Amino acid sequence: MIRPHEFPHHGLTLRSTLHVPDGPAGTKWPTAVFVHGFTSNRLELPDFVAMSRLLEANGIASVRFDLSGHGESDGAFFDVTISGEITETRAVLEAVRALDFVDPERIGLVGMSMGGVVAGIVAAEEPGIAALCLWSPAAVAPFEMGRGYLKGRSLAAEIEEKGYFDADGHRVSAALVEDLAGLDVYGRSGAYSGPVHILHGSKDEIAPLEYVGRYLDHYDGNAELEVVDGADHAWGSVPHRTALHQSTLRFLRRHLQS
Repeated sequence: MIRPHEFPHHGLTLRSTLHVPDGPAGTKWPTAVFVHGFTSNRLELPDFVAMSRLLEANGIASVRFDLSGHGESDGAFFDVTISGEITETRAVLEAVRALDFVDPERIGLVGMSMGGVVAGIVAAEEPGIAALCLWSPAAVAPFEMGRGYLKGRSLAAEIEEKGYFDADGHRVSAALVEDLAGLDVYGRSGAYSGPVHILHGSKDEIAPLEYVGRYLDHYDGNAELEVVDGADHAWGSVPHRTALHQSTLRFLRRHLQS
């Protein structure tokens, strides 16, 4: 069963889609919560929809939501900060635990790109996350913005000229740049002690593999990195996307259904 759902948050509405497996009324299902990437939405390029349907067919519910300023949720992209996205994700998780079909003891997080960065931090700071799966986490972003450039362009110069940085048609604020540049992505993620599965493509030119590998230095032996040969950041071929989805399914079944 697929149905829409709304999460109120600080005067905004965060809109979402719920996938619930067929089963007896009152069943409490293991549930995955998806966090999309920068400028994306709950459909997501590597196909959150197909992944949610695959999980539903295998007895795992899911929640896909749009962060504020993205997709169908309220808010302006110019007001987005990473700190705000972390807060919103934690608020959604709190509300998800109370949904009638969710087993609050068996909740996993799946994050894509910048959503992977957010999910990694939330898993460490929000109690009770049973499993964490990161797709192409953009751990490079704080370092890139900390150097003052994005896609080869000066952040400060463009913000001074326009009042914002133009990121593919999205107005990035100085507050977002400052917030992200100061983010301790590894330090804030490493406290999570549950199982972590990181999936990354060897041809990812958006989020270089070297930054992803550093996650393993900060987890305490509870993380694994699976590098898929030839895959890009968007997992833009049928074989690569199939590998991504099947590996995620195996991981979540192992840790949420046991």
